[in-house]
Amino acid sequence: MSEHDAGQSRRRADNVAMGIGLSVLAIIIFGVQDAVSKSLVQTHSPFQIAMVRFWAFAAFSLWLVSRQAPLRLAFRSRFPVLQVARAVLLVIDIWAFAMALRTVPLAELQAVVLVYPLLATLMAIPILGERVGVFRLLAVAVGFAGALVIVRPGGLPIDGGVLFALLSAATYALYIALTRKVSAVDSTATSMVYAGVGGLVLTTAVGVFFWTPFEGEALWQMAFMTVSSTAAHGLMTVALARAPASTLQPFNYLALPWGIFLSYQFFGHLIDPVALVGGAVIVGAGLVVMARERHLSRAGRNTAPSVAEEETPPH
Repeated sequence: MSEHDAGQSRRRADNVAMGIGLSVLAIIIFGVQDAVSKSLVQTHSPFQIAMVRFWAFAAFSLWLVSRQAPLRLAFRSRFPVLQVARAVLLVIDIWAFAMALRTVPLAELQAVVLVYPLLATLMAIPILGERVGVFRLLAVAVGFAGALVIVRPGGLPIDGGVLFALLSAATYALYIALTRKVSAVDSTATSMVYAGVGGLVLTTAVGVFFWTPFEGEALWQMAFMTVSSTAAHGLMTVALARAPASTLQPFNYLALPWGIFLSYQFFGHLIDPVALVGGAVIVGAGLVVMARERHLSRAGRNTAPSVAEEETPPH
């Protein structure tokens, strides 16, 4: 290997290492944000909280895209209906996750919503026309079995909170599949603008009817969530520019142990050992699916990475 090639190899390795580090930092911030949000949703409407968050997210998206090209170009889409649908799904995901936070312990909630990559794998069949073999279908089934372990008799009560958690995972998985579809013809900037502006319009149209003033500790909590959400998305954006999404995706599963720690530190809740096993099964199944996708991609049997490998954490 020449000195020039060796230098390029070291730079690529340095970039990947930086991408992983930034991704992990973003996941840490997202986890703290979820813990703060769990406290905030006890006193304020999830619709109001989502609205304020999207104000910040939309501003960040527009600023980021405007630095690269005129905004009017970013609004040009070959799939405008699907882009709007993506925005609606993302909003429903955030609403449902916030509703689940009200009653479901943070650790168990993180475990349940981690089924989203498995759901995305199934949704890729009708939406993207992908062929999913028996091996991956079996891994998906095992992952769902892990979710059933968490909500087993004597585990999490099958109430609105658990249903909202499952709705959050399902809508985010569908959002991922649609994102994969539109990315074939639309730029990342277009997808960001539609998600930010579309979410801003929808959450504001609903959130204004649930407005109550933020006072005292709630004001500081909302301020932290706004700043941390923007910072975490920014970190993840830079991370994805430094390292492939398929390299970063497995680190998203750090959300589970981090969620367990935060659940204990903030709320004194320690995850049930059997629920922990269920969460580990979900994580294991997701990693198996990703490994299988990567193997098929390298073998030349897939033309693109799996939808389960292309997205950042949903919250």
